[in-house]
Amino acid sequence: MKYIFPEDDKKYHWTSHVKRKMLHYGLSPSRVLRIIKHPKRIEKGIVPETLAVMQPTGTKQKPTEVWTMYAQKKNQKVIITAWRYPGISKVREEIPIPPDILQELIREKILKSLK
Repeated sequence: MKYIFPEDDKKYHWTSHVKRKMLHYGLSPSRVLRIIKHPKRIEKGIVPETLAVMQPTGTKQKPTEVWTMYAQKKNQKVIITAWRYPGISKVREEIPIPPDILQELIREKILKSLK
């Protein structure tokens, strides 16, 4: 089976590092993009100004997670890396909701007041 490397376009820039990791972990470009577009969890990346996003994989008996870290640069996402995590990782740090958005969610009764 021949591996197809992703190509850069207007929306996404793929680093050589993520291409190597995708090959190592057996991840397709469509899988990485699906994680970015529909994450189960979002956290701050370990690199400043990056996000790490995750989707669970595996089975109930042997759970795993697939993570992708990217940075938003103007109108393009720079996909930095991707990896598989064995098991279920702990939540490190929640992404803060900007105060104006939080107030709007409370006003529209999507969230209850945090007081």
